[in-house]
Amino acid sequence: MARSKVAVLRVRPDRILDDIDRLHDLAEVDRAFAKGVPTILKDNISWHFPFPAANTTPWQLEGTIRALRARGYDDLVCVQNKTVVTDAFKGEDLNGYLPVFKRYEIPVKYNFKPEQMTWSVYRPKAKMNVLDTIFPEGIQIPDDFHGANIVHLPTVKCHIYTQTTGAMKNAFGGLLNTKRHYTHSWIHATLVDLLAIQKEIHGGLFAVMDGTTAGDGPGPRTMRPVIKDVMLASSDQVAIDAVAASMMGFDPMAIEYMRLADEQGLGNARHENIEIVGDVALADQRWGFSVGDNGASRVGDVMWFGPLKRFQKLFFHTPLVNLFVLGSEAYHDYYRWPLRDRRVFEHWRESTTWGQMFGQYQQQGTLAKPDAKAG
Repeated sequence: MARSKVAVLRVRPDRILDDIDRLHDLAEVDRAFAKGVPTILKDNISWHFPFPAANTTPWQLEGTIRALRARGYDDLVCVQNKTVVTDAFKGEDLNGYLPVFKRYEIPVKYNFKPEQMTWSVYRPKAKMNVLDTIFPEGIQIPDDFHGANIVHLPTVKCHIYTQTTGAMKNAFGGLLNTKRHYTHSWIHATLVDLLAIQKEIHGGLFAVMDGTTAGDGPGPRTMRPVIKDVMLASSDQVAIDAVAASMMGFDPMAIEYMRLADEQGLGNARHENIEIVGDVALADQRWGFSVGDNGASRVGDVMWFGPLKRFQKLFFHTPLVNLFVLGSEAYHDYYRWPLRDRRVFEHWRESTTWGQMFGQYQQQGTLAKPDAKAG
């Protein structure tokens, strides 16, 4: 396949909305997106608490909305999903999205509300790696996704089960229904299947990735935030993940979901097949990140990838799954956040420029001036 283009920029808080607009130009969003169709904003709420690097930043969301509107993509809608550890309503509130939605008149749909979004069985044209086996009754996807453009808004961070997470993983919550936890033991192949489906159903794909604060360690929630002042954009979901992984210090072709996607022609993960534009030298950085473990990963290693994997249906296809849901909630929301991670967030908000800008969003709602046109 042809070489892919990934835009990488050094960004600054005092010009962040302009920087994000430039990213869209450099990554050629107009070539990626179809005109005259709805465009889905798929933000990434890995944790409803505003832990740095875990979630789409409010400036990432606002800058993308403004950049798309400036190019004539006026029919924008945000789609939210929930997970066992994430409350979508709490997340969009605590992370500063609600004032942005209000200012730019962005409707929000919740894919878990039947009155807002219906699901139907989809029969992919591409050969599936695992999804057709995991869901023999049929792969259900949201009806609203057919024909729409989609822009993924992930962050640069590690992940306890996939080593890194980004544009490809961001499709997991929006495109699969509430039974998506069935796929965890085959998560890499699942992400590749989801990308194949996205290429069939969407008018266009694009990703804007925030690395202003990146996440080192056992993500996607309990990480070590590191200021990196970088953002990326691309229409190739594999290539943007590969560049971000390389910058974090990982070999993209050693990460299964990127290697499989590259081998199956869904995007480029190999360095020689990716053209870097913007601040080219940034892509040569290697940050030396590592994933490590936390309480959640130790349980997952045993249940999803270890000796108890063969009991998947007993543990996760029956009411017993609620025990794991409660355990995850207790670990993240009642242990990690109040006793450890809230202090990390507060230190970041008070002592870093990006954290202070997050505080501006909490106070003002958006960065744009009150008299500025909303795109």
